[in-house]
Amino acid sequence: MKMYTTFLRVMLFVTVLSNGIVTVQAQSGDQVLDGISETGMIARYVFNGDLKDWSRNNLHALHRKEAKFVQDNRFGKVLSLSGASHDFIQLPADALTNMESLSISGWVYLRSEKLGQSFFDFGKDATQHFFAAPVGTAAQAGFQSLITAGKSDHKGAVSKAIELNKWVYLAIVIDIPSKTMTTYANGIPVGQSQDIPKELTEVFGPSGEKNQLYIGKSLLSGAPNLQGMLHDFRIYRVPLSKNQIAGIYNNLNSGVSNRAVNVRKTEENLPEFPLSQSQLYNAYLTAVNDVEVETALGDLPRLPSYVQGTYKEGVVGPKVRVLWPSPDDNSTVLEAGRYTITGRVPGTDLHPKAIVTVKGGNKSAAPSLKLAPFDLREVSLNTDAQDQETKFIENRNKFINTLANTDPNSFLYMFRDAFGQQQPAGAKPLGVWDSQDTKLRGHATGHYLTAIAQAYASTGYDQAIQANFAKKMDDMVNTLYELAQLSGTPKQAGGTSISDPTAVPYGPGKTTYDSDLSQEGIRTDYSNWGKGYISAYPPDQFIMLEKGAKYGGQKNQVWAPYYTLHKILAGLIDIYEVSGNEKALQVATGMADWVYARLNQLPKETLIQVWNTYIAGEFGGMNETMAHLYRITKKEHYLKTAQLFDNIDMFFGDAQHTHGLAKNVDTFRGLHANQHIPQIVGSIEMYQVSNLPEYYRVADNFWYKAVNDYMYSIGGVAGARNPANAEVFTAEPATLYENGFSEGGQNETCATYNMLKLTSNLFLFDQRAEYMDYYERGLYNHILASVAEKTPANTYHVPLRPGAIKQFGNPDMTGFTCCNGTAIESSTKLQNTIYFKSKDDKALYVNLYVPSTLHWTAREVTVEQTTSFPKQDQTQLTIKGNGTFDIHVRVPSWATKGFYVKINGEDQKVQATPGSYLKLSRNWKNGDQIELKMPFQFHLDPVMDQQNIASLFYGPILLAAQEPEARKEWRKVTLDAHDISKSIEGNPQKLEFRIDGVDFKPFYDTYSRHSVYLDVTLQ
Repeated sequence: MKMYTTFLRVMLFVTVLSNGIVTVQAQSGDQVLDGISETGMIARYVFNGDLKDWSRNNLHALHRKEAKFVQDNRFGKVLSLSGASHDFIQLPADALTNMESLSISGWVYLRSEKLGQSFFDFGKDATQHFFAAPVGTAAQAGFQSLITAGKSDHKGAVSKAIELNKWVYLAIVIDIPSKTMTTYANGIPVGQSQDIPKELTEVFGPSGEKNQLYIGKSLLSGAPNLQGMLHDFRIYRVPLSKNQIAGIYNNLNSGVSNRAVNVRKTEENLPEFPLSQSQLYNAYLTAVNDVEVETALGDLPRLPSYVQGTYKEGVVGPKVRVLWPSPDDNSTVLEAGRYTITGRVPGTDLHPKAIVTVKGGNKSAAPSLKLAPFDLREVSLNTDAQDQETKFIENRNKFINTLANTDPNSFLYMFRDAFGQQQPAGAKPLGVWDSQDTKLRGHATGHYLTAIAQAYASTGYDQAIQANFAKKMDDMVNTLYELAQLSGTPKQAGGTSISDPTAVPYGPGKTTYDSDLSQEGIRTDYSNWGKGYISAYPPDQFIMLEKGAKYGGQKNQVWAPYYTLHKILAGLIDIYEVSGNEKALQVATGMADWVYARLNQLPKETLIQVWNTYIAGEFGGMNETMAHLYRITKKEHYLKTAQLFDNIDMFFGDAQHTHGLAKNVDTFRGLHANQHIPQIVGSIEMYQVSNLPEYYRVADNFWYKAVNDYMYSIGGVAGARNPANAEVFTAEPATLYENGFSEGGQNETCATYNMLKLTSNLFLFDQRAEYMDYYERGLYNHILASVAEKTPANTYHVPLRPGAIKQFGNPDMTGFTCCNGTAIESSTKLQNTIYFKSKDDKALYVNLYVPSTLHWTAREVTVEQTTSFPKQDQTQLTIKGNGTFDIHVRVPSWATKGFYVKINGEDQKVQATPGSYLKLSRNWKNGDQIELKMPFQFHLDPVMDQQNIASLFYGPILLAAQEPEARKEWRKVTLDAHDISKSIEGNPQKLEFRIDGVDFKPFYDTYSRHSVYLDVTLQ
């Protein structure tokens, strides 16, 4: 039996991280470019023969006439600008929206020393713009960069003019939190200015404003255009550091791009605290209890994240967060017996122990499905107790009303384009990730199918708008059905075709498969695509993925074809289930058959490799959807297809199923969060249809680890500095401060969407209140908080650094990222988890305290919930109808000041434990009323490995400090150690509070700069 020497192990890990690069298991593919996450990049123009954006944002540049490219001895083909009035590059205005800071870099070969030439000039006009002049302007000679919001006395950052007839690498960084602009030449800082605007919106306006973005041309009247050559022009939304600038320069100078996963402690740009200093409640901690845990042979033990502690000076502290080691295999539990694990408490010399007993024999059975959700049409959202619209109704209406005005032809545009069909008059394509050249096009259509299905089911309160969505569903399905019928059939009677999905040839005139979707290069020979095929692009990406293609923007690269397909199939199934449209089901099963034919011929080793390929192998919830089709049709090959999407390495460790998540081994550290969470959602669906317990264990173990070891206070679980990618889990569990808080943002909104989906699905099997505690957290503090104040624009990443600000996109639903897509789903089903029922209709679960009405159709009972929660700490349930059944009401984990129940005005003697469900059983009569009161109180939610960095909650609601400007340091707050509420004043009914003169309000009502995390001291 192996024994852990945990503390030594942890300290060794910390030492290695601080001394250099640590190698972690990571997916193949270009996670980073020069050690910088692609989420930090807005656009990249290599200029090696075209003006295309190499980033995934497809912000392609334009030339007034025709760009000229020449051969260069150093970089190959480069852009040449003559200095003529027409010879310059213009970028799309969308390239400069939703920025907090800004960095621009690129290589320039200047052929003229004329003053006033601009490397670039971005802005509204000559008084509001940001430019770089390599040799200066008429007002100031030298390499000059200036950002101005109307003032005329700026000199900006000035240094020696760059050399002529020589390649020079220029970079200009605007760091709003630091209030600096720094210029670089060949990787070395050469100038700096602190005279910059307070916010970039002062220069470029709010999101949606159209600026003029020129490369090689100035906004100043009469200034000459650039005469020279350009190579690899990049725009970043983050302030690049000195080391990052030097890294880009060195890599490009040596002709390489660092595409390895960067797990170095990137930039120590977060405030540091002594590791040995006790923080927050730990400063009063004197002892932590040891624990005893049992586990089955081969399964790593599930160790409690929070353990009972003892405090001094009369302080009543919370349970203590203990950091346990997280092995990457299960070698310690392969034999029966006992062993000890030593943990640590941050900032203390306390090392609690876990005594683990490994038991042989049969494992405990996984739970069976006990509950069922109500149909969306059975639950409606109401105004609150004061007849005011809730945040739920506000957000729902923003999305429903905007969706009602969308044109289905926009969402069908690229499908018709792929099949070479004529567009209807007036049809306009979508933008962003659904534009002509984007390899993910069609993904928004899948989200749209689901959203209009949910909107149709949810809008019984308005027959006209419900009819609107019914027509949209029919229009979408009819067109997709017609296109799907074309696949694998002759274009003309008697013509040739290939109906076999495994025999798809190269496109006409091509010698290989490619992902060229340009108007000139896209193949439209649908007769050769195999029977049943449907997508917004030809089948090449699927075939290329099988052959090892990686993620990227070039013709030999792909972008997650199965991710897009999952959205489309899921949307078709959703329409079938709410409307009974058989055509929708036929389109879905036809493409599912196409998928089965292709994947069933691949060796398991190939599938393992494909599903572990970064982003390219991202398949969304294809396993869930195929299992769902099996549940609907009972056709065995759909269950087999679902199993072909098993992520074997993550789920089971290897093909022999020796470890992995099924054995409670953390196999997802450092991986892309939203690539993998939907796969876990699929595993719980696989358990439901296959009854194989290991699928349940995969989902259950993942959820526990994600919520306990990777969760930020808003409920999001991704956002790493290490690896250097805002969309991945941190390199090691329980290291959010050490490895998290990516500067490019964190908490991808669609990842939380999927976490909530997983959570509600798990609750149907096991009614643990901690599931709904998490659901409530993520729903109120991320999903509701992700929507703009006046439109359905919503967040992609939610930044949580000091003085951050949310950035919203897609207000008119014309250009979708992944998170814009899940947003239209989230906000059309906000009522879906308020209530659940037992499968036999003998019990009701009240999970969330939201003003709403439940129509329990099977029992002919209505339950009306009246409340102003969370601006009120009580709710009332009124029963209309009669019957004997149990009502289980959630006692939230934060309800530590009591949970009180009245039935028909009479106090009930109940034992309500925070973090549990309370069962109320009786023969309910028409008009019976249940009153629940759960007094709110303030509590802190610290970062697990840096306790003083904590978020402030009032009951379930995260309170954000309202900041006047960007910050580099965490906002410092001092609170009373015995009762933090003594340090806080305000109005609980309005959820408005003040600490030391600083306003705090719910994060879901915060639209300006904020601090979600605080540097808290107790005294």
